[in-house]
Amino acid sequence: MAAPSETERLLGRGPGYGTTESPAAAEEEELRRRLKYFFMSPCDKYRARGRRPVKLGLQLAKILLVTVQLILFGLSNQMVVTFKEENTIAFKHLFLKDYVDGADDSYAVYTQRSLYDRMFYAVEKYLAIPNETIGRYAYVRGESGGNRSALMLCQQYYRKGRIDPANDTFNIDPKIVTDCLGVDPEDPQLLPPELDRSYKNFTLKFHKLINVTIQFQLKAINIQTIINNEIPDCYTFTITITFDNKAHSGRVKIHLDNRADIKECKDPSVFGRGDNSFRLFFDVVVILVCSLSFILCARSIIRGLMLQHEFSRFFWRRYNQSVCLSDRMEFLNGWYILLVISDVLTVLGTIMKIGIESKNFASYDVCSILLGTSTLLVWVGVIRYLTFFQKYNILIVTLRVALPNVIRFCCCVAVIYLGYCFCGWIVLGPYHVKFRSLSMVSECLFSLINGDDMFVTFAEMQQNSYLVWLFSQIYLYTFISLFIYMVLSLFIALITGSYETIKHQCEGETPVSQLHAYIAQCKDSPKSGKYRRDSASSCSVFCCCERAPLQDNALLVN
Repeated sequence: MAAPSETERLLGRGPGYGTTESPAAAEEEELRRRLKYFFMSPCDKYRARGRRPVKLGLQLAKILLVTVQLILFGLSNQMVVTFKEENTIAFKHLFLKDYVDGADDSYAVYTQRSLYDRMFYAVEKYLAIPNETIGRYAYVRGESGGNRSALMLCQQYYRKGRIDPANDTFNIDPKIVTDCLGVDPEDPQLLPPELDRSYKNFTLKFHKLINVTIQFQLKAINIQTIINNEIPDCYTFTITITFDNKAHSGRVKIHLDNRADIKECKDPSVFGRGDNSFRLFFDVVVILVCSLSFILCARSIIRGLMLQHEFSRFFWRRYNQSVCLSDRMEFLNGWYILLVISDVLTVLGTIMKIGIESKNFASYDVCSILLGTSTLLVWVGVIRYLTFFQKYNILIVTLRVALPNVIRFCCCVAVIYLGYCFCGWIVLGPYHVKFRSLSMVSECLFSLINGDDMFVTFAEMQQNSYLVWLFSQIYLYTFISLFIYMVLSLFIALITGSYETIKHQCEGETPVSQLHAYIAQCKDSPKSGKYRRDSASSCSVFCCCERAPLQDNALLVN
């Protein structure tokens, strides 16, 4: 038999020129190489396999698209908010007698005559809208055959109520009775007829009165949207004027609420404008880009979990050891989870935006929350690609090291903070306007921690009770001293200490986890060409790549 050639001895299993690895060693080396590739940066992955960083380019494109979409929606939403706010101010000046801007908290009446006067004034101004208002409004009349009129004047009172302060006696049935009177505007004629004065006979039961409400609807059209090349919206304003007497303190507070419902106009006609096809096309592009980003990021998460499971099984089978939790969590990329959440929010917000622009939805607030949160997460997600550079990674590494200690510290501080909140609310609430509710107390104390309104908080404390005033001084001084000089300083010290720890680690030898120590045994550089797969390996954007089987006659030559 002829002697084997040098090529056959090189590729064969038997001893000859070169050596071959055992299947177990080859499998372990392949696993190390796959682990090293998994934790590479996009640039190193490109050098290793020649695959372009598609996700990086896609995220940059998504940032641009989502930001432009948010700006366009913000400009449109700004006009909606401005139109509603300006109409609300106009309604207050129209229907509230002697109203002054900024006097919402102090606008009230104190006599029966004043209450009747302002109540009838609002009704009369409503009936005179076509002849007096500058804006173009239309009545929303009651349904034909129904019991509801265009304007409803209602009073709520206790079914039975007798109060006699002279004898310190009272007799009240807490069941609430509602009494309403409907008022309808006259049909337009050449000469306006005398207004119907039947509402003048509406008598209020002051001794058991809870509140009086005047509710009606008006229609308007917001034509300023044509500036942004949008079709004008049709609005239905529901105005409710409330005379609040539930406190029975002799002071009846008056406030006006305005709720706007937006719908599509019946026959829109804007010459040369109103074409939303470009906006619709742009929104569809955003949905497609975010859907592709979702698929790629979800695929990367699934690949990481599969690789983690394979590494855990191999480590247990080879070394009879289990992988610790911190090393297993290394495979779960939190940045990809962040991007997946942002993609879902962007798609949902964009669908709602399309519905709003087509006048099928009017949930501007929900859409704003979805688009705003998604844009925030998209911009934060870019930090992932900065973490591959050591000089830009200091913020993320510091937060990662300091976060456990900061959370434990905040839990301890929250107990003391809540104690001060409850104490200030129950003791100082009757004597200080900033301590009237728990939310106001928390806002006031948080402002004091940041050094805001210190003198005002001390100065606004009422001195009706010397004991409470003395308690307030002790309360405020101890809180400020404790939280500013101790708690805040310790909080900053925790973060500074973590930064110093990271700084010393960068200057010295960085601690390596068990996982990365295992990966470091692979000395193959990204340019070695050993990370490239056979072209026959099946891989798709929509599925995870299957690991190519290791050839038995493969020879690893360094």
